Amino acid sequence: MSKGIIKKVAGPLVIASGMRDANMYDVVRVSNERLIGEIIEIHGDEASVQVYEETSGLKPGEPVESTGVPLSVELAPGLIGGMFDGIQRPLEGIMKKAGTNLARGVEVPSLDREKKWDFKASVSVGDYVEQGDIIGTVQETEVVEQRIMVPYKIKGKVKSINSGNYTIEDTIAVLEDEDGKEINITMLQKWPVRNERPYSKKLPPQMPLMTGQRVIDTLFPVAKGGVAAVPGPFGSGKTVVQHQLAKWADADIVVYIGCGERGNEMTDVLNEFPELVDPKTGKSLMERTVLIANTSDMPVAAREASIYVGITIAEYFRDMGYSVALMADSTSRWAEALREMSGRLEEMPGEEGYPAYLGSRLAQFYERAGLIYSLGQNPRQGALSAIGAVSPPGGDISEPVSQATLRIVKVFWGLDSNLAYRRHFPAINWLTSYSLYTDSLGEWFNTEVDEKWMELRARFVLMLHEESELEEIVKLVGMDALSSIDRLKLEAARSIREDYLHQVAFHEVDTYTSAKKQFKMMKLILEFYDAAVEALNNNVKIDKIVKMPIREKIGRFKYTPESEVDTVFENISKELKEDIKNLISNKEEE
Repeated sequence: MSKGIIKKVAGPLVIASGMRDANMYDVVRVSNERLIGEIIEIHGDEASVQVYEETSGLKPGEPVESTGVPLSVELAPGLIGGMFDGIQRPLEGIMKKAGTNLARGVEVPSLDREKKWDFKASVSVGDYVEQGDIIGTVQETEVVEQRIMVPYKIKGKVKSINSGNYTIEDTIAVLEDEDGKEINITMLQKWPVRNERPYSKKLPPQMPLMTGQRVIDTLFPVAKGGVAAVPGPFGSGKTVVQHQLAKWADADIVVYIGCGERGNEMTDVLNEFPELVDPKTGKSLMERTVLIANTSDMPVAAREASIYVGITIAEYFRDMGYSVALMADSTSRWAEALREMSGRLEEMPGEEGYPAYLGSRLAQFYERAGLIYSLGQNPRQGALSAIGAVSPPGGDISEPVSQATLRIVKVFWGLDSNLAYRRHFPAINWLTSYSLYTDSLGEWFNTEVDEKWMELRARFVLMLHEESELEEIVKLVGMDALSSIDRLKLEAARSIREDYLHQVAFHEVDTYTSAKKQFKMMKLILEFYDAAVEALNNNVKIDKIVKMPIREKIGRFKYTPESEVDTVFENISKELKEDIKNLISNKEEE
């Protein structure tokens, strides 16, 4: 264990001398208050330490002690429903020990050492097990069963294993390796946060992560195991989009990282999530959620750690065979922490002062997402989908963090302040956003929902782009210069925008739309358009078509409960055909 003394203090950066025996990324205890830090640079016997707590009052000459281990997270029962800070200290535990304000140097174990969990063994004495194999389960919450796995690089025959009530540090099994040496297995594992957890095979994305948000599922889907970015200016609805995904996305576990966000926003999350009812189970959403809160007033260095802590916890549940959705809000604040630490280390700055390695660090984070087969003799398929919010200053996505993110992610949900000001939510701009998963997921939609899904989607996209071009003409020469068919295209596109893409997050029915209902909504809007084209061809005036009462029913179809979708769809479709038929026959009589 290396011991040194403080030589220099510069904000969250401490230079310590006498640290020749320390290693990169070792966790250290700084000063007599034992503040937590991490070595990020070594020169001779001098180590640069980023301290994850407030450094005011530190003086040269105070002790610095290396623990000899890298920054690691504790993985065991007790994670689900937990609220942690950026370095996995439990907020509730800190409050009990130090009060409501985050005190310095508080040492609280990440997971409860006293609580006993009901462990059920799933292997027997004499069985051969290796890394990644499940040896038993713990029902952590009513919703989540935690699968206890053999730790990395350990294998052997089971010498003893017993079901029963254990703490996370109790020995639950004893293995005998090839050399006859006994290895005690506990429920508690530790994993260094900067290292990706291993798996046996990575797979190409095969199915979408259904979110119930129409603009996402229909136009810009994200795959299970995929990566997406949500860039947008202040007030455009990034946080609400992420809340909606956390609540409705088709994932077993949600890991929500509040990285450098405003304290009141994180307070809302911490207060709201326990009260939100999980639509899948009817229980509290917290029964399948892990929250990591690192607010903007907390030490900047801990922001950098919070992203890695969150994704390591997500990988742990992915390895059990779960589908995990990770929300990072926001990676811009994380990049700002990188920039501040880089500046204090006096590194050569890159674009806009960000470090030259910004792009590679972002890539390392997002590349840890994916659809994988786990380690073990019976590999499980698990998925980790990462959705990162980006907060570009002034909404300018040409800045380095947005551009570096776009080079890595395959889905871009560009939030537009103009849409937000017009109260169109989610404010995802359908002209600038994209998803590179669309073609690979098209087969799934055509097979699982309807064979015409991709055909209808393509027509929607075409209409929205045609509307954009026609609006330019309207601005120049006015609406009267348009032909009847062009006016009809504008009306159909308006219906797509207002009736389909606009979705009310706080409406009990409209907040979530199943894939089946999305398809029927698309079909109704396009049925109206096709029928209207037929009427125009029979010389019916465009004004009569536009003012048809059935359009109101098509628009309100999104508020139809899922149980009534089929019946209401048939009624509206039938009424639409009759109304168009009447319009045509009345015109012929004239």
